[in-house]
Amino acid sequence: MRLNLFIWISMLLALGLQVMPLPDAWLIWRPSWLGLMLAYWCLTKPSRVGVFHGFVFGLLLDLLEGTTFGHNAFLLSLLAYLVLLLYQRLRIYSVWQRAGMLVVVLGLIQLLDQWLRLVFGAQVLHIEFVYSAIIGGVLWPWWYTLIHLIQRRFTVG
Repeated sequence: MRLNLFIWISMLLALGLQVMPLPDAWLIWRPSWLGLMLAYWCLTKPSRVGVFHGFVFGLLLDLLEGTTFGHNAFLLSLLAYLVLLLYQRLRIYSVWQRAGMLVVVLGLIQLLDQWLRLVFGAQVLHIEFVYSAIIGGVLWPWWYTLIHLIQRRFTVG
C-alpha cells in the first residue's frame, strides 16, 4: 500500500515539474520529467506501473498544458510500452548504458511529439527537440539513484 501511494505521489510531483513555468528560451532544455519518472517505475516495478499510468498522467498533462486531448496520453503510453518492451534488456545494462538507451527512446518520443504537433498545425519541426532527450539521458543516473534511495527509505519499515 505504501509503495502504491509513493508511486502516485512521485508521478504527481514529476507532473508538477513538467508543467512548471520556465522562460521560453529554456523550454527546449527541459527534460521530460514525467517521462523519466515513468521510465523509472516501469524499470523497477513493471508489474505495478505500465501503459495505464502513462495514459492517465498523459491525460492530466494534456489538461494542464491545454494541448490536444490525448496527445501526451498517447506519447506517454508509448513511452511506457517501449520501456516495458525493452525491460529485460535494460535491467542488465549499467546505469550509464540505460541512460544511452533512454536518450534513444526519449528522442523517439520527442520526434513523434514534434511530428504530431506539425500535423495538427501548432508549430514547425525543430531539431532542438533532441536537447530534451539528451538532458534526460544525462540526468538519468542521478535521477535513478535519487528516486531509488527515496523509494527505499519511504517504503521500508
